[in-house]
Amino acid sequence: MLRNAFEPWHLILIIAVLVLLFGSKKLPDMARGLGRSLRILKSEAKALKDDRQDSPAAR
Repeated sequence: MLRNAFEPWHLILIIAVLVLLFGSKKLPDMARGLGRSLRILKSEAKALKDDRQDSPAAR
C-alpha cells in the first residue's frame, strides 16, 4: 500500500513550502538551531547510557 510513499519530488515540494513559509533568510538559522539541538540530545543520551552502565544497580 505504501510501497513508494516517499519520492524525490516530495522532498522538493517540502523544501519549496518551507522557503515560502519562512523565507530564505531564516532557514539557515533554523537549520543551525536544529543541529545544535540534535547535538545536545545526542550528548545527553550518551551521558545517560554511560551513567546506566557505570551504575551497579543496572544489573
